[in-house]
Amino acid sequence: MSKKIRKPIKSEKDFSGKILKILSQNANKPFNYKQIGAKLELDDTKSRNQIIKDLKILAAQKKIVETEPGKYLVKAISQDYYEGTIDMTSRKTAYFICDEFEEDVFIPTNNLNRALDKDKVKVYVYNRRKGKRPEGEVIEVIERDKTEFVGVIDIQANFAFVSTANPKMYTDIFIPKDKFGEAENGDVVLVTIEDWPKRADSPFGSVIRVLGKPGEHNTEIHAILAEYGLPSDFPVEVEVFAQKLDTSIQESEIAKRRDMRDTLTFTIDPKDAKDFDDALSFKKLENGNYEIGIHIADVSYYLEEGTILDDEAYQRATSVYLVDRVVPMLPEVLSNFACSLRPNEEKYTFSAIFEVSENAQVINQWFGRTVIYSDQRFAYEEAQYIIETKDNTIPVDVSITGESYVVSDEITEATLKLDELAKILRKKRMQNGAISFDKVEVKFNLDAEGEPEGVYFKVSKDANHLIEEFMLLANRKVAEYIGKQKKTFVYRIHDEPNEDKLIAMQTVIAKFGYKIDFRNKGDISKSLNALMEEVNGKKEQNLIDTLAIRSMSKAKYSTENIGHYGLAFDYYSHFTSPIRRYPDVMVHRLLQYYLDNGASVDEEVYETKCLHCSNMESLATNAERDSIKYMQVKYMQDHQDEEFLGVISGVTEWGIYVEIVSNKCEGMVRIREIKDDYYTFDEKQYALVGATSNSILQLGDEIYVKVKNADLVKKQLDFHFLRRAE
Repeated sequence: MSKKIRKPIKSEKDFSGKILKILSQNANKPFNYKQIGAKLELDDTKSRNQIIKDLKILAAQKKIVETEPGKYLVKAISQDYYEGTIDMTSRKTAYFICDEFEEDVFIPTNNLNRALDKDKVKVYVYNRRKGKRPEGEVIEVIERDKTEFVGVIDIQANFAFVSTANPKMYTDIFIPKDKFGEAENGDVVLVTIEDWPKRADSPFGSVIRVLGKPGEHNTEIHAILAEYGLPSDFPVEVEVFAQKLDTSIQESEIAKRRDMRDTLTFTIDPKDAKDFDDALSFKKLENGNYEIGIHIADVSYYLEEGTILDDEAYQRATSVYLVDRVVPMLPEVLSNFACSLRPNEEKYTFSAIFEVSENAQVINQWFGRTVIYSDQRFAYEEAQYIIETKDNTIPVDVSITGESYVVSDEITEATLKLDELAKILRKKRMQNGAISFDKVEVKFNLDAEGEPEGVYFKVSKDANHLIEEFMLLANRKVAEYIGKQKKTFVYRIHDEPNEDKLIAMQTVIAKFGYKIDFRNKGDISKSLNALMEEVNGKKEQNLIDTLAIRSMSKAKYSTENIGHYGLAFDYYSHFTSPIRRYPDVMVHRLLQYYLDNGASVDEEVYETKCLHCSNMESLATNAERDSIKYMQVKYMQDHQDEEFLGVISGVTEWGIYVEIVSNKCEGMVRIREIKDDYYTFDEKQYALVGATSNSILQLGDEIYVKVKNADLVKKQLDFHFLRRAE
């Protein structure tokens, strides 16, 4: 059977959007149908008649005014036109996001006028009467959010189409024959949109890069990176520049720094870590207090402003942690070697050093450049073993060296004391209103080829909290030190939770017998902490953890300090991870500049940099989530014959989402797949209700499922419904 050949051109049935655009761009000049036809390059009778018809309809809708017979101006109510961004749905409709509207403006499909998801647009808003949802029409696409897309190419005789797996991308992309590049039919490709002709169904584009065949491991990982505009490799000239850096430790440089090579220092990191951003030093003082150093890789020493290496790091803004690989912000010569605080090596560091009392009060503080020598590298598991057992002989099954070994009494004592102090710091934070989100992280055991052999869950324990508390202390005190000087700085800020989202969350968790106290922000944080503790270990834990996190505002970088709600800090910054985060590099540079008595820098310049870093962090987070979804689907492909116990994690009119208890993989059971009754969606109950039996399938119910389909390209799982759990 031959394929139906699609054509990129169609005849327009409605020119109203284009008419409004022409008139709004020429607000003081009246146009007749001939002039509009000329602007649209249409001179056939059918099109002109349609223009005349549309002009009369727009006039009747009071969107335009007939100033004299046959001549029209756009209605002179400037407040009906707004600039904002498009938020596409998966149903080919959209919402217009604009600060001037409390409620998002609905954009029907036929009013999109070539706008794509997250584009900056100019919109005409109507239906603004009380009680009516405002609707709008895109008049102009001001700026595309993105022009590059990943999809599968379908090659015909003289042209091709690329269709994406993104449900928010409502059109495919037309590729002329001379712009296929090396692509073969069915390849996954990266394409760029070059044009969208006025009478074209689809935008026109060209193939930039062939990523490979659908479903192949490297193809899909590179597709994830390309989808978010993230790099997979460093440009050759950047690698060459990095390789030529002098990374040796020089006596002349040591002389400029506080020498801490004789102070007991060690690192605690994940067992598979290759870059070690931070180290802790510990010394007991004669007055009974403790000197605790938080030593951070001095990346800014090597990363000179204005170089191609610095430009590349800024553009990336963050390392990207996919399931099977890290895409670093810095080339390996820096990230894994020169800047990595590896054991038994001298390193340049930027340090926050505190004199701390027995009850974890900070008595004195010092910030500046140092040189250290790391005496020991711990994995979290090894430090945790010491904390739990007080035993300094690390057994083989815990050791990362592959054999048992004995930790010095000095390091053991330091680890145990730091754990005590960290617990005091954490308790104080919680009492001050910090929120504890210890969400379970899904991790995979991978074989040599990167294929998933098993799933495990990463849970934060005392060793994780030890490092976390001292990193938080350094971040908070650095931000406080500059913030109180009222100088421009890079803060990590976190606004109060979104009340509408909290109310929506309350509706869901009430079905499990839980509630949130809304009286004030302090009550909200205490209530959320109590909720997290109460659901711990229960079947609904992951669902409620996810809902709670989604109800929070997103943390971001800014020069405007509003504090950090989630951590309950008035001042907070990111100082502790410059190998993998560019804002930390900026913080190091600014801190040193201000320590040298520099005047406050240009706030606007740094706010622009903060916005860029926040945006890149968001893209990296999305890519990381997609890589987890991809690996979950890949893992489930090899378990298609097994039954799994799952928890209903979402209910919609088209089916239920089910999260498997044993591995947290989530998929959908279509409503038509549930054969024991005819089910309909009850929006009030967030449930499917059987027409005959009145049986209910609702959030938190346990059911047994089996894999029906595992789509690697779409990163989607479909399940068969087997039966309810007894």
